[in-house]
Amino acid sequence: MDNNSINNVTKHPSLGEGLGGLLIDLPKITDPRGNLTFAEAQQMVPFDIRRAYWVYDVPGGESRGGHAHKRLRQFVIALSGSFHVTLDNGRERKTVLLNHPWQGLLIDVNTWRTLDDFSSGAVCLVLASEHYDESDYIYDYDEFLAYVGRNGVLTK
Repeated sequence: MDNNSINNVTKHPSLGEGLGGLLIDLPKITDPRGNLTFAEAQQMVPFDIRRAYWVYDVPGGESRGGHAHKRLRQFVIALSGSFHVTLDNGRERKTVLLNHPWQGLLIDVNTWRTLDDFSSGAVCLVLASEHYDESDYIYDYDEFLAYVGRNGVLTK
């Protein structure tokens, strides 16, 4: 993951090199009238934003994600409430709690992701590097393992 283009943010490398994710603190402007946080393409988010969508009203016990992308990168933010994101590169897994609207998780290509444990009222914002393309998705975990194996990701 090339993160050299990320500017003016605090990066948390605790996910480990090569896992496919980077936790990033975005600017937080505190004000007694209400706080403000922002994200800018090619600044805090190291890609042009081609699509934005949000997930909400997730019933208790349900999960989202459960797939990987071949070309698309995502920046995931818990705008309200909290949820866990589990990242898997085919060799190891790590779960991250997102619960601050000024913090986002950058998810790279070739990374299996699952979102679960949504709190009541949680809102998940996803900024995506590409427009929707069904052929970019890998929905079967065994297919994912074969894909990252074929493309040398598992040997790095």
